[in-house]
Parts: sequence; C-alpha cells; structure tokens
Amino acid sequence: MPVHANEPSPLLALFAEMERTFTAERAAQAAGRQIGRPIAHPVGKIEYARLPKAQGETLGQIVAKTGIPKTSMHRYLTRAPAAA
Repeated sequence: MPVHANEPSPLLALFAEMERTFTAERAAQAAGRQIGRPIAHPVGKIEYARLPKAQGETLGQIVAKTGIPKTSMHRYLTRAPAAA
C-alpha cells in the first residue's frame, strides 16, 4: 500500500480511533462506571449463593437452588463480594 504525503493514512486513522476508544474506557473506569457487558444474573441471587457456600454446600447443590449455570456460579463465588 503506497503512502502519499497528500493523502491521510488509513492506518493512522485506525490508530486514532483505537486511542479515542481506549481514552473513553479509561475515563469511564476512573469515574467508577462498569465497562463491558453487564452482569447476567441478579446480584441478590449471587449474594444469596454465598451463604450456602460458606456453610460448606457443594457447587452443584447451590446451582440447583439458584438456577445459575455452574461455570457462572464458580466465577461469581471466587470473586470478592461487590460493594453495595
């Protein structure tokens, strides 16, 4: 792809757009807003699942009670509780 001094480079435009996107994401994160896909399951259900887990119930038993898929439940329970 030849680069001419009089024509704007599509590659530079791509990098400029990426930088604008990254800057907006950093600003949103600094302001405390969630970036990305929203959580798929209600926070109350996830917090409810923490009690049986603390009491020693298996992940399968907790999944049967809440209806949240096992992989999602594992991910939620291994994270620190969300600050309300």
